Amino acid sequence: MNYAEALEYLEAHYSLELSPSTRATEPNISRMVDLTQALGDVDRGIPTIHIAGTNGKGSTSRIIIELVAAHGLHVGSYNSPHLQRVNERISSNGVPIDDETFAAAVSDVAAIEPLLADKWDRPATYFEVIAATALSWMATSAVDVRVIEVGMGGRWDATNVVDAEVAVVTNIGLDHVYMLGPELTDIAREKAGIITPVSTAVIGDVDDEIFAVISEMPAASTLRMNSEYEIVANQLAVGGRSISVHTARAQYDDVFLSLNGAHQAINAAVAIVAVEEFFDRALNVDLVTEALGSVSVPGRFEVLGRQPLTIVDGAHNIDGAVVAAATIADDFRTDGKRVLVAGFNSPRDPAEMLAALGAVDATAVVATQPDWPLRIPADQVVEAATSLGVEHVVWEPNVARAVGRCPRNRRSRWRCVGRRVSLRCRRGQRTPETNRKPIIELSRTSNSREIGLALLSDNVSR
Repeated sequence: MNYAEALEYLEAHYSLELSPSTRATEPNISRMVDLTQALGDVDRGIPTIHIAGTNGKGSTSRIIIELVAAHGLHVGSYNSPHLQRVNERISSNGVPIDDETFAAAVSDVAAIEPLLADKWDRPATYFEVIAATALSWMATSAVDVRVIEVGMGGRWDATNVVDAEVAVVTNIGLDHVYMLGPELTDIAREKAGIITPVSTAVIGDVDDEIFAVISEMPAASTLRMNSEYEIVANQLAVGGRSISVHTARAQYDDVFLSLNGAHQAINAAVAIVAVEEFFDRALNVDLVTEALGSVSVPGRFEVLGRQPLTIVDGAHNIDGAVVAAATIADDFRTDGKRVLVAGFNSPRDPAEMLAALGAVDATAVVATQPDWPLRIPADQVVEAATSLGVEHVVWEPNVARAVGRCPRNRRSRWRCVGRRVSLRCRRGQRTPETNRKPIIELSRTSNSREIGLALLSDNVSR
């Protein structure tokens, strides 16, 4: 099986990306159990850190990977979704595996799946096949440690065939309510399902009610933010944050974190404690400094360009959108124009997302749409923006062209077309009010794997 054939095989499986409000089957992990056993018990034998949570899973896992790799261990990781290529989901020390390796790993699963078909009422799903592929690759690749990110939920997620030494729950918010809810406590109970009696549970920033629900799961021990560990400093720095994290084992003071946003300090603190518990000791401060200073998380408030300042963030729910708006206000203060280029997928509510992103305070909103079957038409984004009272709204369904529809010089002018607004301007000129470059804030919840400027996808495959 070559790479193209591997992709074709994967795409033949049912994916929740295309049916966001339904399940192919009742929730269970029986197919994953069968697959991993048939592949040689690939869910066992490698020490594991397992990460669940509504937001912050990707960033936390990337920081964990950097921390563990800095200590000289070979880290195999599984993350979702991917930005451009599916290989990104399976990495060796943070580097995606190559096409040939990916195809070979998929081939192993493809050879086993037909032998199990008679046992199942339905075929394996897209997400199950990729998760099994990741575990199979790790089992044959001399990996010392696995860092596994939950796709959605926890208890019934395909990744929950592993028994982790450390189980992380970053936070709990209202997302995927149709699958996990309806209440926050229901969501918390699902995500806490990755905790087992042999796991050390590391819990992020949650309130007392949510923590009580999570604590219902038996664990070897539990460490909670602002109880067993805390962030004592979190300040804006050039290119990221300067943070101090104090744990029961050590104090890590004035560490530079190369990620934007105050919220990333929370993810870093959770990651530090998770790795401390994994090693059962304090971490080397120099290695922590090295890891946090070099970590990058594509698509999470990523600066793509400086002239004009262009930022992309994959906020895919209300909480994430609120954080994105706070980060642009706190970390990137400017008197220049701020243009929000936004597109969404079902079942998001465009008006709620735009409000959370601070659209009413933007110079303009450029309404676009991802190249994906679940896209919400740009027309609806226009309607949502105008309903909020946004003065200047631009309609442009093509994401690449949408980015170009931003006011950039003294000759820029708005041309109203009914309820839609377009604009004419030249590229690369300074804004008239402040002679500064404008900010273009890109934020969307798209499932596209390759669109525009490689914007982060809200691609949850099952």
